[in-house]
Amino acid sequence: MAVKLSFLAMLLCLLLASTPKAHASVFDVTSATYGAKPGSDVSTALAKAWSDACASPSASKVVIPSGTYKLKEATFRGPCKAPIEMQVQGTLQAPADAGQLTRLDTWVGFQYIDMLTLSGGGTFDGQGALSWNQNDCHKNKNCKPPPVNLRFEFLTNSKVQDITSLNSKFFHIHVFRCNHTTFQQLTITAPDESRNTDGIHIGASTGINITHSKIGTGDDCISIGDDSHKITVTGVTCGPGHGISIGSLGKYKEEKDVTGIIVKNCTLTNTENGVRIKTFPDSPSPSSASGIHYEDIIMVNVSNPILIDQLYCPYTKCEQKPPSKVKINNVSFKNIKGSSFTPLAVKLVCTTGKPCENVELTDIDLTYGGDKGPLTSVCSNVKPAITGVTKALGCATSSLAPLP
Repeated sequence: MAVKLSFLAMLLCLLLASTPKAHASVFDVTSATYGAKPGSDVSTALAKAWSDACASPSASKVVIPSGTYKLKEATFRGPCKAPIEMQVQGTLQAPADAGQLTRLDTWVGFQYIDMLTLSGGGTFDGQGALSWNQNDCHKNKNCKPPPVNLRFEFLTNSKVQDITSLNSKFFHIHVFRCNHTTFQQLTITAPDESRNTDGIHIGASTGINITHSKIGTGDDCISIGDDSHKITVTGVTCGPGHGISIGSLGKYKEEKDVTGIIVKNCTLTNTENGVRIKTFPDSPSPSSASGIHYEDIIMVNVSNPILIDQLYCPYTKCEQKPPSKVKINNVSFKNIKGSSFTPLAVKLVCTTGKPCENVELTDIDLTYGGDKGPLTSVCSNVKPAITGVTKALGCATSSLAPLP
């Protein structure tokens, strides 16, 4: 009897081994079922393909083949029954006029999905030039922003890789309430003069990883807002743009803390700023930013390579009192090398009410080859710990009083 059971068990194993493995069900928008064609509006076909794929009990894949397709707008919503991938091989093109969109803050959105993969090597073309000329958010704090190219909300255990975001009308990628999500091998592109085209903005999210991506925009390459935790940025090239920024923080009431930010092995070229933390001077509620670490950064012709700015004001006028209520603590700048476009290569301007604490400058090697004065640094309301830094970059001008 034991021999028979052993033989049956072995036979069952052989049968299982020879059974073909299940592959993800494919939902191609150009198939006869959905009928999309290059050059036409793919909105309806893509919505139907997503709905069918999301309802699939097994892993599924929505495919947009090579070619250029019009896409008026789209929101892909879960939860889905199984892991789902959208593979964009072609180019999806937004309306040039943002007024044609129903959801005025978003062109393409993904919401409430676990185990999403967005991939394929394709392009999301926001056609943003018209919106850049009309956008006054750089000077009007009550403006109505144009649509974001790609908005990710309430995602978990997801991955966005090998796609291009081109010429977004506003932010390229906006990440909100997402957990354990990776963005890798992205190309994000808009001209230097495009306004408010942040590459990736993160808010209220935990466990976000951005890696091996090329970002060049008219604003921050990466910006990290309040209630963000365990954010890692590695292997990113930035430029043109305004740098890699924490903030701006302290603009709204009851903002939550920022903790655990690592920016490492990045290169910034011809950017307005390098690595910076920015807070408004008149923040309405207390909060903090702590555990922020920049390491192994290369600067090439960067205007403000190392910057803490607690007097940040992008508008014509800001109230300077009361001072910023954002407490900055446990921040390190390590092994930062390269060239500064201006003689002021290190600027740490902290708030009078809550001076920055536990700030470290280690192995900073920046040069300036211009004719606007000697290489220098300045600090206010902070006493950084300094190791391996020349006197010029070591905050020789340092005080616990406001800078003039």
